[in-house]
Amino acid sequence: MGAAMRRIHVGNALSAFGLGFTVPYLYVYVAQVRGLGSVTAGLVLAVFAVAALIVLPFAGRAIVRRGPLPVLLVALVTAALGAMSLGLSASAGAVLLSAAALGAGQAVMQPALATMIVDCSTTETRSRAFAMQFFLQNLGLGVGGLIGGHLVDTSSATSFTLLFAIEAAMFLVLVAVMATVRAPRAPRIEGAPGQGAGGSWKHLLGNRAMVQLCVLGFVLFFACYGQFESGLSAYGVEAAGISTSALGTALAANTLMIVVAQFAVLKFVERRKRSRVIASVGLIWAVAWAVAGYAGLGHGSQAMATAAFISTYALFGLGEALLSPTLAPLVADLAPTGLAGQYNSAFALVKQLALAIGPAVGGPLGASLHGPYIVAFLLISLGITVLAVRLGRQLTDVQNQPSLARSRVVTQGRAPADAVVVAEA
Repeated sequence: MGAAMRRIHVGNALSAFGLGFTVPYLYVYVAQVRGLGSVTAGLVLAVFAVAALIVLPFAGRAIVRRGPLPVLLVALVTAALGAMSLGLSASAGAVLLSAAALGAGQAVMQPALATMIVDCSTTETRSRAFAMQFFLQNLGLGVGGLIGGHLVDTSSATSFTLLFAIEAAMFLVLVAVMATVRAPRAPRIEGAPGQGAGGSWKHLLGNRAMVQLCVLGFVLFFACYGQFESGLSAYGVEAAGISTSALGTALAANTLMIVVAQFAVLKFVERRKRSRVIASVGLIWAVAWAVAGYAGLGHGSQAMATAAFISTYALFGLGEALLSPTLAPLVADLAPTGLAGQYNSAFALVKQLALAIGPAVGGPLGASLHGPYIVAFLLISLGITVLAVRLGRQLTDVQNQPSLARSRVVTQGRAPADAVVVAEA
């Protein structure tokens, strides 16, 4: 990695570390510590999603025009102000405004950092770069959550203020780190399609492969991340009798699987077609939902049900490890020159939509209709496999399997040597 890429990865780790301090405890902080009730706490979580949906369409255009670094720095300062004010807020209005600032800043960070990774990598190194990003994000979230859990005290608002202050400090440290990055920027080609006012969105919607990838991405995030802390956890508690400590263990198993498997599966991913890798994730998640079905609907012991439920989260982690070096590089390869920021923002918008709708649908279903919930998401996972196979038909050979480009270069490089041997003979 070059110096710019190292700083970008440090930035990813720091931002995830800061978020890990507060995200797991946000509901408790608003509802109980500040005494604002469950309704306000639920609205705060909704505000995060709404703020992201509002700013992301504009973020892509800003990244294309100004470059990812200035946009990232503005997002980081906004998030730092939101985090600090959230830790000091005592009224419902102040809490909601602070959450909106934090949510907007956090949402814009994702496509800005992703675009910087694209600008600092090549087609050959991009999968490994995004795998490293995902690895560090999960590691940062896990470590931040672990340390935050030991610092927090539900009887003291001051302890939560400390957590939010640490989160704000991480964002400001990240400003200092990223301000030193000298990343190459994708050239702006005058007269290229999609660079006029509103033309970038029109160009994106005219790209059939990108549209299909966005649909596939929505289903992926809806079936996985959209269920982690809502439908699947509600199902585990209500149907499988999972304790809160076991639920924490399941989340830890998910993170551990990602950390352990991320680079172990990278060689496998780099040598396979991307569409087939995504299709395999659908099959793995279908098995995960079947195991979850056994945990809640089977007739085994409580220990077996708990083990099966933890295994479900671990299987989801394996699928995530396969996706991280696949989805983001594919978005970058589908983007025309100069429009990577627009495409990254569009894909981040799709993710936020899935994260907003997923809990609203999965939460009530997982808590009450246990059988239909499992069957529905098992079928959705199989649908991921079908959508991935269809996407593969829209991709060029190199977009679907970048290793083909490397093998062609090697083949072309050997040709002159072969000619020399023939001439000498």
